Amino acid sequence: MPKLYLLLGGNLGDRPLYLSQARERIAAQVGPIVQSSSLYETAAWGKTDQPAFLNQVLEVQTKLSPEKVLQGINQIEQELGRIRHEHWGARGIDIDILFYDQLVMQSQRLTIPHPQLHLRRFTLMPLSEIAPQLLHPVLNQHVTQLLQDCPDKLPVYPFVSAAD
Repeated sequence: MPKLYLLLGGNLGDRPLYLSQARERIAAQVGPIVQSSSLYETAAWGKTDQPAFLNQVLEVQTKLSPEKVLQGINQIEQELGRIRHEHWGARGIDIDILFYDQLVMQSQRLTIPHPQLHLRRFTLMPLSEIAPQLLHPVLNQHVTQLLQDCPDKLPVYPFVSAAD
């Protein structure tokens, strides 16, 4: 089965709960989760006047095509209350496809690998935790090298909940 890497994120409401609910739905609707990174917190990227984000990367095995994965994660976002008001705006949950095996594709609705993952420390930190030697099929670099060369200098911290 293909290996799928997903980035979960959100900066509104009970962020750990939204990520937990997304993981449950992904496992049920997209495929079994093989690995999960720790949770990481970072300041908002792109549109910076909003609350900090929590992010996590999952490795998932799926039988679904990339297009069906996209439909599934969009449905999960809607089930969890996602409403798209503005580009890079605040949201309770966001799920992005980072990689689908070594597939390289671009359609009107979907680009794989994610076109900006190598520019985002909040994506590369959790990805490097679970797949440091994963090779980017377009840039021909491992995740650890992408992280080392990442131009994004926003700090990314392991998340510590108030209950810890």
